Amino acid sequence: MGLVPNPESIDPPNPDTTRIVERIVARIGDALVRHRSYRGMLSVWTRRESLLDLLQFVKGEPDLDYALLADITSVDLRGHQEPGEPRFEVVYNVYSIRHNRRLLIKTGVDDGQTVPSATAVWPGANFMEREVSDLMGVRFDGHPNLERLVTPEGWLGHPLRKDFPTRSDQFPNVES
Repeated sequence: MGLVPNPESIDPPNPDTTRIVERIVARIGDALVRHRSYRGMLSVWTRRESLLDLLQFVKGEPDLDYALLADITSVDLRGHQEPGEPRFEVVYNVYSIRHNRRLLIKTGVDDGQTVPSATAVWPGANFMEREVSDLMGVRFDGHPNLERLVTPEGWLGHPLRKDFPTRSDQFPNVES
């Protein structure tokens, strides 16, 4: 389960979040791994295989209308994941302007696995996925141009991983 917030900060279910979760379950069924509302923000975890379907659903369903992809990021859970849990969590931060609410959609991925690209749903996901790929090493299947965005060509490794060297004399591609 990775990092777990203080149980006192977890919100009890309210009618709005319950309705959203019920709509998602009706669409993807048991591919919804879990959900939690923390400080007023609903997070749902889904299997990678259902991620693209869920993203298309929350964007296109008028009752949900999460039309804005605000951000894509990832978290390196190294040292915090339970046995059998993936090392990385990819997080899609989507927002409904009409309903003034935010939803975090999360999926787990290990080294060597890929996450389906969201560029078919939101073309603006292009640069966000390139950033996550460059800095964390998560690969996006079906991405039109997954080139480095932040680090220079020839850079070795991914600087936001927890196992990346922290001192310049440890860098595998910097002359000492």
